[in-house]
Amino acid sequence: MSDTLKTAEERAAEQRRGAAGATQRSGPPHMQIGRPTEKAMNFGPSARRLLALLRPERAALTMAILLTTIAVVLNAIGPKILGRATDLIFAGYFGSRLPAGVSVEQAVAGLRAAGQGTVADMVAAMTDLVPGQGIDFNAVGQVLLIAIGLYVAASLIQWVQGLLLVGAVNRVIYTLRRDVEDKLHRLPLPYFDSQPRGELLSRVTNDIDNVSQSLTQTLNQLLNSLLTVVAMLAMMVWISPLLAVIALVTIPLSGVVAGQIGKRSQRYFVEQWKQTGALNGVVEESFTGHAVVKVFGRQEALRQDFSVSNERLFGAGFGAQFISGIIMPAMMFIGNLNYVLVAIVGGLRVASGQLSLGDVQAFIQYSRQFTQPLTQVASMANLLQSGVASAERVFEVLDEPEQSPDPVAPQQVCDTHGRVAFEDVSFSYSADSPLIEHLSLVVEPGQTVAIVGPTGAGKTTLVNLIMRFYELDGGRITLDGIDITELTRDDLRSQVGMVLQDTWLFGGTIRENIAYGRPGASEDAVLDAARAAYVDRFVHSLPEGYDTVLNAEGSNLSAGERQLLTIARAFIAQPSLLILDEATSSVDTRTEVLVQHAMAALRADRTSFVIAHRLSTIRDADLILVMERGRIVEQGSHAELLARGGAFAKLYAAQFAAAIDGTENGAGAHG
Repeated sequence: MSDTLKTAEERAAEQRRGAAGATQRSGPPHMQIGRPTEKAMNFGPSARRLLALLRPERAALTMAILLTTIAVVLNAIGPKILGRATDLIFAGYFGSRLPAGVSVEQAVAGLRAAGQGTVADMVAAMTDLVPGQGIDFNAVGQVLLIAIGLYVAASLIQWVQGLLLVGAVNRVIYTLRRDVEDKLHRLPLPYFDSQPRGELLSRVTNDIDNVSQSLTQTLNQLLNSLLTVVAMLAMMVWISPLLAVIALVTIPLSGVVAGQIGKRSQRYFVEQWKQTGALNGVVEESFTGHAVVKVFGRQEALRQDFSVSNERLFGAGFGAQFISGIIMPAMMFIGNLNYVLVAIVGGLRVASGQLSLGDVQAFIQYSRQFTQPLTQVASMANLLQSGVASAERVFEVLDEPEQSPDPVAPQQVCDTHGRVAFEDVSFSYSADSPLIEHLSLVVEPGQTVAIVGPTGAGKTTLVNLIMRFYELDGGRITLDGIDITELTRDDLRSQVGMVLQDTWLFGGTIRENIAYGRPGASEDAVLDAARAAYVDRFVHSLPEGYDTVLNAEGSNLSAGERQLLTIARAFIAQPSLLILDEATSSVDTRTEVLVQHAMAALRADRTSFVIAHRLSTIRDADLILVMERGRIVEQGSHAELLARGGAFAKLYAAQFAAAIDGTENGAGAHG
């Protein structure tokens, strides 16, 4: 909800700060939603990279090309055979009007003597004409059966070819989705801090779906169209080189028109998919914080944000579809010009006896089938451009720098005691804003360390560094003397249990959510963890008990109940290190007391880091660290820090003074 609930002035200020490249805060740059990049779409390299994904499917594609070639050849022979049927009908028609018993030469001479030279030329060119004999329907029927057989065979072959191509494309998209999923697990946490969730989800879902649709629809048609152009051109040259030259004149014109229109539409397709991601970000953000929007009455502001994003998407989508849509009518117009030229010249050559009527008919069919694939290829330009634009957005995710790899020969944590040491550690979220500088700290096994300080002091950052969510700028952190960078991340994190202030539950049963902390946990282990975290108290009041299914956000439980579930999840994991980041902030006072006892049992024999704002909850901590601006300004026990009268004492006094003032003010108000 951050961007939605800000004023225009705040947004402008953030843009100025972003332009200056300064991040003036000490926490991770969550939800810094900037404008989409203005980088132009590089169609050629992206298209080649997209096609390169098809290399593993070479066998299927080769077979598909072979089958397509056979189908195209069969389809190319069809018009020539149908032309033969036309010649038989035409010859029979003229033969029935000539006297029987004369030869063709005599009939031609008689027509010329009668002043019918044009008809004589036509009759002389008819090889199947028999004077006095009408149409041979048996011969015509045989020719038509052959043509039908060819077309049926071509259709069956194309069906098999389509099956092969669809299978190949879907396997490629399956692999692409898997690669993107694997890539997301290898990306560092700062990448997700800087990406709006809706935008990232759009790339992983909408853009990959668009790539799939584009490949499926264009690859089959493109392959068929290109082979058809070659086959039709060969047949046209065979029938009449002159007419073939006339038909070819329109190709350069078609290429120029399609190229110019496609070039103008490409940038709109790039913008269309960028704006789709931006709109998804607005929608995801608004519905995630729907309750906050209602509370602050910002529905109208949200509608305005949505309207702006929707208008931008409308403009980009309209421009992309309209400009690319001009290609089809333009190509059809050029094709019709070609048809007119062929019909005129072909008719003159039939009249002069240089071509048969069947050949001209076949040539006209070939010319239409020749221009139709060109038109189809041009019309596919918008779909292809849209698919390549989406592919580039997916490739941008795949090309993002990954987190540093785990060591080739990692150390093993065999017997963890829980000794954690920070040795001259330095870290910053941005190079120009140092946060933690030269911090050194040793936490002995079994100690409970509480970390307190004002917001932005670096408390959560400190524990995030232990988890290797971020990499250090300097120094090192060791676990039982082993540098954590010498461990695999999975091994390191398997030693740590973490309970955050913000609860995360998935759509599943309560039992499954608890067992998430230890896959394969027994029923008894789940129940023990639930009882230890006082989940068992409220579960029995639910209709399905532990089989109650939580929705996506776990909103069918209260905030405190969700928090208890996450604590139970940490219990069942049985970690060596425990990190509690304001873990009891959402529970009531009575439950908090119970949870504190449970936490004490959980922390036994474990090194624990507790981040707390309510200072009364950390009185029993072995060591309290007071942090300010990434530095430890004080450390000691609760009593020692209070007696010292320093930063901790001031925080403690301010917190309880505020509570007393609130009580007194409340009493006065009631009085």
